[in-house]
This record gives sequence, structure tokens and C-alpha cells, in this order.
Amino acid sequence: MPQFPSEQLLTFATVLSEGTLDAAARLLHITPSAVSQRLKALEQSAGRVLLHRSNPAQATEAGEVVLRLARQVAQLEADAGRELGLGSDGAQLAVPIVVNADSLAVWFLPALARIPRELNITFDLHRDDEQHSTSLLRSGTVMAAVTATPEPVQGCRVESLGVMRYRAVAAPDFVGRWFPDFPEGLDRAALNAAPTVDFDRKDTYQWAFVQSWPGETAEPGAERRGPRHYVPASHDFGDAIRLGLGWGLIPEVQCGPDIADGRLIELAPERPFDVPLYWQRWKTASRVLDILSETVREVSGQYLARS
Repeated sequence: MPQFPSEQLLTFATVLSEGTLDAAARLLHITPSAVSQRLKALEQSAGRVLLHRSNPAQATEAGEVVLRLARQVAQLEADAGRELGLGSDGAQLAVPIVVNADSLAVWFLPALARIPRELNITFDLHRDDEQHSTSLLRSGTVMAAVTATPEPVQGCRVESLGVMRYRAVAAPDFVGRWFPDFPEGLDRAALNAAPTVDFDRKDTYQWAFVQSWPGETAEPGAERRGPRHYVPASHDFGDAIRLGLGWGLIPEVQCGPDIADGRLIELAPERPFDVPLYWQRWKTASRVLDILSETVREVSGQYLARS
């Protein structure tokens, strides 16, 4: 069984987080040569190439395994230091988490704000679609994720958080222009022909909503026909719809007031679009992850519907 010294693991993780050997050397207060020597020693112990020396540096498939180990060791060392009262030097543990944009905009930041300051941790947030976020758990890039995947990633535990409820909405002028017979004339074909606002090219929610339209059978191989605008920021996404660029799905908690005051028209009040969300975290015993998970569970319950 190979032995991986903690300083080599720390150096490896720092190179990947900082992107280059020089940047890692500055952060670790050692020379770039020392960084290179530690990496070579680590690769010799592993018997594998662990790092693509690109800019930024990237882990190989074997390197992802070692990165996960490095992050877990750092977390355990930090937890042990706190329990032993050795945290007075101001050293902080960075906790990497991946979260989807809508959760980040609606409820996740309030959850992080409740984490006790005495834990002395920082958060390294990665934003990714909830359908794809588990890949960062598998690679060891993050310790925890808000995800739409109920199956636990290897080495992780999973729990249901609830349902993010979306409403299909559009601006009044947009409805008048594209759906002149609304609400009677609104059907799948009309929705598919009208411009939509998508978050990015991973965003399939608007198309899924079109395909789920009641009373019709989706055509095999059917394609999206209308123009698409890509607006990859939650607040700006909503503003694009309010300004009439297209129709789209906005979290209920964000668009409810606009529906109430007439700034937005709900296209199908009887057809909410629900996305179940889950919290996945490493199984590694950790007071920090336990407190984080408890807080996420508590705060998400105030914003998400029960599945």
C-alpha cells in the first residue's frame, strides 16, 4: 500500500486549486522547484501520472482519486486541530461545494451565512447545472453538492432536500405578440415556436416543459423550433423574461410577486414544473460537514416544497 505524505497531498491539491506550480509555490511559501519535487515524489508513490502540466493544471483520472484523498486528509486534519484547540493560528479550511444557479440565488447563500463564524472556514463555490454537478464530487473537486441526482456518488451519502418549484411565465407584451389567443390558443406547438430564454446550453427545462404539455403525445424525434436566448445568471435570466425576450421557467419564490402585480403572466397555472433537489456529501466523519449539512437541511426546508 503506497504512503502519501500529507505535505505532498497538500501541494498536489494546491496546484490544482491555484492552477499553476508557481501560484501554488507562492501560497505554500516554498519554491516552484520544491513543488515540482513533491509532485514527482507523489507520482512515484502512486505509480501513475497524476497531473497534466497544462495551464491551468488538471488532474488525470488517477489524479482525481488522489485529489479526493488530499481534500479528505486536509478536512480531517482541520477538524482534529479544532478539537485539540490548535486553530488559533488563523488557518482556514476552504470547503468546496457545487450548487446550481437557482439554489445559489434563492436559498443557498442564506444557509452559508448561518454557519458559525468560530468554525473559521471559507467556501469555494462552484456553479453547475444540478443535472451535472455530481461529476465534481466524483473527481474530488468538491466535498458536497446540491444536485438533482438521487443516487449517491461512491463515497458519498445523499438526502432529499425538497422540490424547487418553477412557473412558466412571460411578459404581457410577449404573450400578446406570440400567444394572441391566450389562454385558449396556447398549446405545445405555440410554445415551441415562440422564443425562449435558456440559462445555458445545459438547460433543458423549457424544452422538457414543452414536451410535457398535457393532452398531446410528444412526437418521436421532435425538435425545438423557436429562437433561444442564453442568459447564464439567475437574476439576469429573470430580467430577460420580464423584458420580453422570451418565455421561460423561473423559481416560484422569485416570480410570485411579479405574477401577482401583473409584470409577468403565468402561462400554465395548473402546470408547475418541479425539480427534486438532493444534498450529497462525503461520508468522511467531519464536524464541519455535519454542521454544514444540518444548516443546508434547515434552510432549504424554508424555501423548497416537500417532495
